[in-house]
Amino acid sequence: MECSEGCPLQAWQPYRGARRGRCAVLAFLLLLVFASAGAKPGHAQGVLQANRPIVYLVPITGMIDLGLAPFIERVLGEAAQNNAAAVVLDINTFGGRVDAAVAIRDALLGARTPVAAFVNRRAISAGALIALASDKIAMAGGATIGAAMPVQSGGPGGGSEAVGEKTVSYVRKEFRATAEARGRPPEIAEAMVDADVEIEGIIEKGKLLTFTTDEALKHNLIDFRADDVAAVLAAMGIVGAEIRLTEPNWAEDLVRFLTNPVVSSLLIMIGIVGVLTEIRTPGFGLPGGLGIASIGLFFWGHWLVQLAGWEELLLVASGIVLLVVEVFLIPGFGVPGVLGILALLGGFSLSMVGTGATSTAMLRAAVYVMSALVMATVAAVLMLRVLPRLPFGRRLVLDDRLPAGAGYVSTPEEEHHWLGMQGVATTPLRPAGLAELAGDRVDVVSDGDFIEAGEPILVTRVDGNRIVVRRPHAPPPAAADRG
Repeated sequence: MECSEGCPLQAWQPYRGARRGRCAVLAFLLLLVFASAGAKPGHAQGVLQANRPIVYLVPITGMIDLGLAPFIERVLGEAAQNNAAAVVLDINTFGGRVDAAVAIRDALLGARTPVAAFVNRRAISAGALIALASDKIAMAGGATIGAAMPVQSGGPGGGSEAVGEKTVSYVRKEFRATAEARGRPPEIAEAMVDADVEIEGIIEKGKLLTFTTDEALKHNLIDFRADDVAAVLAAMGIVGAEIRLTEPNWAEDLVRFLTNPVVSSLLIMIGIVGVLTEIRTPGFGLPGGLGIASIGLFFWGHWLVQLAGWEELLLVASGIVLLVVEVFLIPGFGVPGVLGILALLGGFSLSMVGTGATSTAMLRAAVYVMSALVMATVAAVLMLRVLPRLPFGRRLVLDDRLPAGAGYVSTPEEEHHWLGMQGVATTPLRPAGLAELAGDRVDVVSDGDFIEAGEPILVTRVDGNRIVVRRPHAPPPAAADRG
């Protein structure tokens, strides 16, 4: 179709092409907008979450025991692996075992992730050492830190008693070395442990140092004050962090249970009772399996908290071997039995204490183990006496009686047919010799006088493998003596 100049159709063609181009651009922009609206928010959120710093929060409450150390070591390793910004220890404890605190202190000093201790109410005794080992210390208002003199538990109702100078000196130097490693006043750390340390204007001799939050800030023991974890992170310059609250897993809870001194003593007692009972019973059964399992649980728990090693395991194994030698190879009770008991005592005791354990703690562990060994011996003796009388126990324990009424006789059954039979002595019986009985040559023993060869004989009794004979018409020896 043709069109002259000024034709409306000719004028419309360029306009229509330009409009189509603008529509295409507009449609493309709208497509981007809709696509962004559908996918970009989630993507942006993922990017933001990926860029958020990670902080691990570790609660340290209640008693500080040996099972706490592997838990903290696991969290520190996981934090380093995930490039965490920090690990925050939420501390509220009156303390606990010195060796456990020393193990945690060593782990904190070697941590590759910054660690902040948030003293939320109190860090007393072992808790103070853990706080001092952290890179940063924050305290909440009204919190306290200090009072770290090592003590030993007294008897029931006897409270706690101070330990010897040797132990105090060791713990004092642990506190000082930890404070020096973190750039904190070492004299203040020592004064928390030893009442003989005097610091002018702070603490006089004869008193143990404990700081409140304001006092700790004034004397540069802590870095800042914070009333919650968010304030701790803000002071450290960590904003918008993803906080991961950590808890002990089932294995760590089980280890804390197994390393409890009372539970450890019970495992030792069950293990020794099972082994001793198994030694005195035929084959291998329930007592032996239970004993080995109990000893295995004891060493598994103490191995994981780095208390037991190959040395302790070999000591216990040697003690059991020596007791077996004493029971089966050597009559009475001698050197192997004594050495076996000492090996068991040493192996189990050393497995219950760790680095930094006081002499009192080692003595207490030895008392636990010795008590367990004594109770195990008594229990094993009672079991060996009671088991044979129980229906199921008769199948486990060897009987020490063989009653004739149950068919147990000393004389072989095939020898009884000689009783009352007459024969002829084929050799002189002085008193033993040979005789012919029913056409068989058998060994016989004269009951009384010597009998010459060729004389008639009569079998009077059979004792085991002995066939006892005399002359047929001779009176029994007892009758002849009366005559």
